[in-house]
Amino acid sequence: MAQQRGVNSLQFNQDQSCFCCAMETGVRIYNVEPLMEKGHLDHEQIGSVASCSMLHRSNLLALVGGGINPKFSEISVLVWDDARESRDAKEKLVLEFTFTKPVLAVRMRQDKIIIVLKNRIYVYSFPNNPVKLFEFDTRDNPKGLCDLCPSLDKQLLVFPGHKCGSLQLVDLSNTKPGTSSAPFTINAHQSEIACVALNQPGSVAASASRKGTLIRLFDTTTRDKLVELRRGTDPATLYWYTLIIQP
Repeated sequence: MAQQRGVNSLQFNQDQSCFCCAMETGVRIYNVEPLMEKGHLDHEQIGSVASCSMLHRSNLLALVGGGINPKFSEISVLVWDDARESRDAKEKLVLEFTFTKPVLAVRMRQDKIIIVLKNRIYVYSFPNNPVKLFEFDTRDNPKGLCDLCPSLDKQLLVFPGHKCGSLQLVDLSNTKPGTSSAPFTINAHQSEIACVALNQPGSVAASASRKGTLIRLFDTTTRDKLVELRRGTDPATLYWYTLIIQP
């Protein structure tokens, strides 16, 4: 039987210079400008993959198994070090995070990895000797919505709030590990959140609801609404967007 070549998910790296495709046939990594394939991991190495996350342009990839013929579990995040010289795929798997429920999304920055489940978000130190720093309960988040600021100056995390249509903002640099911290809340929409994103400096957060008619931008310091962009009046499903706004 011929292998299916479907794309299960796509994710850009922190500065949008590369993106990786998690596929039924493995993982493919592309450079954006110029557009060209940068590397790939075959099905024989890693099986089918539900999601893949890159750390900038480094050799580290976070993989979550899924699809038709996975080699890895959907409840685990495996960190692949492509710089390791070995023909054995197991030798390139340098870290593993395992949970009791499926992993829906992974975000990384130089010093932290964020792992999103349906009702909880975990924050670990990364990549050397990872330690759990925080965990946050969330409302049902079946799409694993969250974004993490890659800036060295701001460690901001954003995800759907407990109230329908709200966002929660957490400055990880001002939160002590092992303690619970009340995130700042932005009442962004009247219906459920469908997309959320931060710009690279972490100064602006953008959100869209499931209606798909409005995208709203908020100042992450004052939590004031900066602008409202109307896509149209007909409902539409928004899957992803990115912010390139500078402070």
